[in-house]
Amino acid sequence: MNRFDAQAYREEVNANIPRSKTLRMCIRAFIVGGLICCLGQGVSDLGKLWFDFDQKQAGTLTAIVLIFLAALLTAIGVFDKIAAFAGAGTVVPITGFSNSIAAPAIEFRAEGLVMGVGAKLFSIAGPVLVYGISLSVIVGLLSLLFSLF
Repeated sequence: MNRFDAQAYREEVNANIPRSKTLRMCIRAFIVGGLICCLGQGVSDLGKLWFDFDQKQAGTLTAIVLIFLAALLTAIGVFDKIAAFAGAGTVVPITGFSNSIAAPAIEFRAEGLVMGVGAKLFSIAGPVLVYGISLSVIVGLLSLLFSLF
């Protein structure tokens, strides 16, 4: 292949390469993740205002409401559409964890409570929990070890 053919090939490849959507997806994730966090902050503030909750109680209320809403939206098929639009913006907050629990439970409910829902409930979230807990134990032990010296 001579130099002209290689140049023509490179130009053809560059003309047909799909353009990156990374910036657009980052902006969408930032906006939707931010809206989810704003919703959480609103729930927390309303818990303090309406129910006279302290910070810890308001945080618990916020987690419960966000987990419930994400599970509900997963059940009615809306969460998947939001996630397709926002990408990681729905995965990072607690709503992503709720979706990872609810989606397999809904998908396998026809197989029964034990072999369907029970067996598949943590199929997505299970590895995250195992590695997350394991890593937190390791970091805690390292922190303890370094604090002794």
